[in-house]
Formats: sequence, C-alpha cells, structure tokens
Amino acid sequence: MKRDIYKQLLAWKSGDRRKPLLMRGARQTGKTYIIKEFGECEYDKYIYCNFESDPNLAGFFKGSLKPAAILENLSLYLGQPVRKGKDLLVFDEIQACGDALSSLKYFCEEENDIHIAAAGSLLGVKLADSGSFPVGKVNIMDLYPMTFFEFLEAAGYNRYRELLEGKSDPEPFPEPIHRDLVALLRKYYYVGGMPEAVKAFFETNDLAEVRTIHNDIITSYTLDFAKHIQPADIPKVTLIWESIPSQLAKENKKFIFSALKKSARAREYENALQWLLDIGLIYKACSVTSSRLPLKRYANQDIFKIYLLDVGLLGALAGLPADIVIRGDDLFHEYSGSFTENYAAQQLKAVYGKELYYWKSKGGMAELDFLYESGKQVYPLEVKAGINPKSKSLRSYDNQFSPSILLRSSLLNLRKDGSICNIPLYALECLHRYIEFNGMTND
Repeated sequence: MKRDIYKQLLAWKSGDRRKPLLMRGARQTGKTYIIKEFGECEYDKYIYCNFESDPNLAGFFKGSLKPAAILENLSLYLGQPVRKGKDLLVFDEIQACGDALSSLKYFCEEENDIHIAAAGSLLGVKLADSGSFPVGKVNIMDLYPMTFFEFLEAAGYNRYRELLEGKSDPEPFPEPIHRDLVALLRKYYYVGGMPEAVKAFFETNDLAEVRTIHNDIITSYTLDFAKHIQPADIPKVTLIWESIPSQLAKENKKFIFSALKKSARAREYENALQWLLDIGLIYKACSVTSSRLPLKRYANQDIFKIYLLDVGLLGALAGLPADIVIRGDDLFHEYSGSFTENYAAQQLKAVYGKELYYWKSKGGMAELDFLYESGKQVYPLEVKAGINPKSKSLRSYDNQFSPSILLRSSLLNLRKDGSICNIPLYALECLHRYIEFNGMTND
C-alpha cells in the first residue's frame, strides 16, 4: 500500500544533506514494510539486519565502532557486500543494540556514502534514555498510522483525494461526493489506519477480521509493556492505557489520574505516561489559556487530554460493535464524540507533526478542541461530531482574541458562515489550504 512518507524517503536518498536515517513509530505502523519497499524499488538491493530476531548482529558493534570494520564483518556474516550508493543497509529494531545506534554517528562522519535506514518500534524510548544518541548525525522521520487520505488511496478513491487536495475555493463539494466521503470516513473510524487492518478490510470487507487484527495489535503492545518496562511500572502503564476510552467518553475529556484509581497521584504515574508517549502509543494535548506564540511556552503541562494513536484501536479498546458502521452517523456521536476528537488529533499529528494544544478560558466556561499554529498566527479549531454544531466556544475565543478566521470541522459540507469556515471532517488534512484560500495567512 502507498504511504505518503515514501516521498520523504526519495528526497532523503537524493538530498545533499543525507545522513543515516532513523524512522520512528509505534509497532505495526508499517516501518519495516515501507523501508523494505523503498529498498526494493529504489536500490539494486537492500540488506536487512534485525537486531531483535538475530541477536548475533550486536557482536559486530562491540569494541571499535569503525564503519569500515563493521561493514567488512557484516558483509562476511551476511554473505554479500554493502555497496556505496547502490545498496540500502537496513538496521531494524535498532533500539535492541545501543552500540549500533551509536555507530550511526561514525557512519555519518566516515562512510556517509553508505545509505543506512534504521527503524525501531521502541526507538522513542531508547532515544529518551540514551546518553549516546548521535545528535546531529542522523535524519529523523516519524511514521504514523495511515491517514484518511492514505485510506482513500487504499480504497481506490485517489480521485477523491486529488479533489480534496486541489481545492482552492470555499464552495461546497458536490453533494453526492460529500455523502460518499462521509460514508468512507465512517469506515475509517472503525478500521482506523493500522496498515494490516486497512489491507484486510479492503481484501475481505470483513469487519470481524479487522477487529481480530486490532486485538492482536493491542496484545502485542501489552506484551511490550511486560517485556520492556520496569515491573513496578507495568500496572501503571496498563491502567493508563486501558483508561483512555473512558477518559475520552467524559464530557470534560481532561485526563484525570484519580480516574485510574482513587489514590492515584500525577507524580506516581508520570514515568508510565511518558513511556506511552515515547513509544508513540498516545498523543498529549496540553491546555493553554492564551493565544500567543509559541503555544508551547504558555502550555499548562499539568492539564491535558490523552488520545490514542489510532481511532480503530480506540474502538477495539472500547469494545465498539461492528454493526455500528451501518447505523448511519451513530459512530460519529459515540462516546460523546470522542472518536471524532481522537480522529482529528490523529490526522493533525500525522500530517503536521506538531504538538497538540487545546484552549480553555481562564474561567473554565469555554473550551476549544485544538489550536493550530500557522505562520505567525494561532487559529482556533472546533471539532464537532454532527451536522448541527453550536459554536459558543468559538465565539468566546473570537471575542477574546479576534483571530482572522474561526475554523470548525464537522460532518457539514465545506461552507463559509461569516468568519467561521466549516471544514468537512474528511478534509481535515487540508486545514492549511482552507486558511490559505481564505487569504488568512500572515507569514
């Protein structure tokens, strides 16, 4: 299946500032597949090394980390040479060998003509803990679950993606196409963006099979908890992970530690929460009361929401039944609209790669789901699950900060209501385009 990150890989290969590549991302997001596909299509061959499945590989990185010696020994062990500029050397699950991670610094400095692509499911945790990370000596890419636009391509609707991406005016989409896209979005809410689940859905159209894959992925995550976390933290990580559907189902979706258990305190769970963030299984959106740049400076790190990396996995954790897909728009409203909000967080994170923030008025009477930084402005984004959205919080934000445009995403067609631009949920990946064609950028 096509992935948008492939274009970044092509640019990496031909770039003047190419360094060894580190691809981060949660387990099962497709890192190994896309790197192998890239190596197969763009090089004479790829040479694959997996540090988890073949622990012997770590022996070549003991002692000296001279790239010439490592390459010579690897070539002997694997029975094939690694040729400069012609072959792709793949280091998979590199977090299992800290010395291999450290060696990338020397490959960059001494053998940068060797094209290396490294990946790891727990790489984020390793980088957070490593004191020998090759700072400035690697190029980093992040791979997320498939976005809705990637889902459209997998479904054979590339023409719809081209329509959405080519939009240059605020006129509504043709109603039949709008209805089609809402129906496809409903399927995406259930299937999500994990590549194996998407592939199975379009090959079999079997939602039960999709849910089985979701559950298998969740099981692999929980096995990682037991394998890679300090024993004392395993129950804490598990509690946070399993609480996400119920935390998002609340009207006030702020993450509350006492909801895990009555005696829970934030300081006792900080490490467990950070582990889930580092591994890429959750996204964090911090509260801000300001509208000033940079938002990070004004964020309250103690007040935040937590979203799951994938809306399909959220449905599996919540036990969402498969028949909801055919029950009109019920899925969009399920769990107080939490699936819609999680969907929005997932798309924003994957497409724009920025930290997530939401706005809460100082008196707590108004709240907006997201704030979007673009150029020198901050734009408010309200996300609604239905077609009758009320915008009291948008108006409250407008009265306080007077932004040049108010953004709302819902099941409504594309439309402009005064200062409010309604962006269909299925077009959320083009958020920047709607700001641009409304002439509201101020770079």
